[in-house]
Amino acid sequence: MSELAPSHAPVRPGEYPHDRAALRATLAGLEQVPGSAKPDPILTVDRIERRFGGMTAVDVDHLEVQRGAITALIGPNGAGKTTFFNLLTGFDRPTNAARPFGGSAPDRARWSFEGRDLGRTTATRVARAGMIRTFQLTKALSRMTVLENMLIGAADQPGENLLVGLIKPLWAKRERENIARADELLRRFKLDAKRNDMAGGLSGGQKKLLEMARALMAEPAMIMLDEPMAGVNPALTQSLLDHIQMLRDEGTTVLFVEHDMHMVRHISDWVVVMAQGQIIAEGLPEDVMSSEAVVDAYLGAHHDRDLGDDDVLTTGVIRAISEEVADEAALDAQEGSR
Repeated sequence: MSELAPSHAPVRPGEYPHDRAALRATLAGLEQVPGSAKPDPILTVDRIERRFGGMTAVDVDHLEVQRGAITALIGPNGAGKTTFFNLLTGFDRPTNAARPFGGSAPDRARWSFEGRDLGRTTATRVARAGMIRTFQLTKALSRMTVLENMLIGAADQPGENLLVGLIKPLWAKRERENIARADELLRRFKLDAKRNDMAGGLSGGQKKLLEMARALMAEPAMIMLDEPMAGVNPALTQSLLDHIQMLRDEGTTVLFVEHDMHMVRHISDWVVVMAQGQIIAEGLPEDVMSSEAVVDAYLGAHHDRDLGDDDVLTTGVIRAISEEVADEAALDAQEGSR
């Protein structure tokens, strides 16, 4: 484990979930390198790989996610971020997954959540363990009401048992509790006016809010958000940001994928950078996002070299295309004003 800076005393598990200043002070004392050890990791990943034919989509040697923090997972398109999420949450299997009865070879993928091994666990069991995720494309059930969507996310519902479901007194109390919690979350996410509306009639941003609220019905210890701002209009962006920060302030660990670097810098406590399936950098947002490795990952290792003849030609083509697009837009505007 990395040594904390001398000016910061070690922080015990669960001591600072509501104190961001203490959390940031602790994280500032950690070594900012890929695979950095955390004082209280809620999720630990070792040697997880996913290959599709000859292409390696994910090749993560070691990663620890700090409990109670907002950790951003960033990287260029195709870096393997969503595939990594799918592996951790049971929606996909590592290429080097442990075999059910074959023991655990040294090169087998291993990851644990709250100390519990998830290497051979299904998506349902991952969710029941307290690790809930959302998706890039929202999964709201369009032909069900907003309230019904919320109730689906509740955990430990006795009425789901076929025999118990036939005897209403055995599950009615739990259903009333679930409805009360759903109504509370809908008010918090300002969706209470849509309670009885069909989920398919919500806007894209409202569906994002519904998916996040539904994820909280299970009272997760950690929530994983895959591009929560994608397709959200500016009016709802700040609302989503506030909700994510509120989750952290209430003690929930947040791991999210996002391309909006302003958002990442604004709300994240720690940033992990992926490129070509590997973790290439970790650290505080203000340090990592200005590092040479991260700039190279996004812009290419030769982004600052002088333009050669081929580059000049390519730039000229791009400029010509841009001018054509601008001309077409101007013509459309003129025609629309007639």
